[in-house]
Amino acid sequence: MNLWNFEELHETPSQTGGPYVHIGLLPKQANIDVFEHNFGNSLITNETQGQRIRLEGRVFDGLDIPVRDVLIEIWQADANGVFPSRADTRVGKVDANFLGWGRTGADFDSGLWHFETIKPGQVPGRKGSMQAPHIALAIFARGINIGLNTRVYFDDEVDANAKDPVLNSIEWIQRRQTLIARRDERDGQAVYRFDIRVQGPNETVFFDI
Repeated sequence: MNLWNFEELHETPSQTGGPYVHIGLLPKQANIDVFEHNFGNSLITNETQGQRIRLEGRVFDGLDIPVRDVLIEIWQADANGVFPSRADTRVGKVDANFLGWGRTGADFDSGLWHFETIKPGQVPGRKGSMQAPHIALAIFARGINIGLNTRVYFDDEVDANAKDPVLNSIEWIQRRQTLIARRDERDGQAVYRFDIRVQGPNETVFFDI
């Protein structure tokens, strides 16, 4: 006997990610200490292979105002281009001292967020292509019903970027520039700036995944 009448089932109402997203996902930033191991914005240790970088930026709304309660997650390959996941079945050996995933919130005053990580290596794409070094990034905040997903590429990887299949799938070249982080140097460390705009004429390219 079938107890389910699917014609009577309705879609569950959606909610935005805020305004209490930090309490559930980054409680320490909200001055609530409940987890034995807190998620953090550093993906590296002293033994991690590769070039250490700082990735930072702010998220702007449609009025060009910084969003100060946004939560950011990143996912990336290690310096050898291997993801720290069983789903990556390549022969290449993953760096055991690299996390590959991080989570942080924007500073409540300035709206600035940042990660301490390494520049990833290239990873295979479809049909034998190679993808340029990049970092996958997801955004959660009030007013956003589902997470916004985008990518971070690097402005000093010009040749690799020119061949990247995902960047080349974006028709307008000017729109591709919204995915490029700009390199600077601060106290001897490479710092890449990546500002995100959720609306407006310079809106960042987001992906359906």
